[in-house]
Amino acid sequence: MKTCLIVDDSRVVRKVARKIFEDLGFACSEAEDGDKAYIACMSDMPHVILLDWNMPVMNGIEFLRKLRASNGGDAPKVIFCTTENEITFIQEAMAAGADEYIMKPFDSHIVQGKLEQIEVL
Repeated sequence: MKTCLIVDDSRVVRKVARKIFEDLGFACSEAEDGDKAYIACMSDMPHVILLDWNMPVMNGIEFLRKLRASNGGDAPKVIFCTTENEITFIQEAMAAGADEYIMKPFDSHIVQGKLEQIEVL
């Protein structure tokens, strides 16, 4: 079974995302900040990471850079999911190693479409 780590400081966003990913056949885990997400990845690297940008402790872009520099950190597909919609944020995320970028709010059709684009589904 494919796995997904949902990284967002909002419990509501994590709950909604978990429902979408589980309906698509993923086993899900959650983290509320980049530091906890990094620890989770070093313990058990997921297939996909849904990643928020603005979080306490370690934000999404810091997490992504640290993940991609780590052993095995190039493996997960990372989808940024954020309210940041300026082109500079999107370019920075993609340059740091994101595979895709979606805006909040999102729904199951958007998530499924992105997963198909990055060939996870």
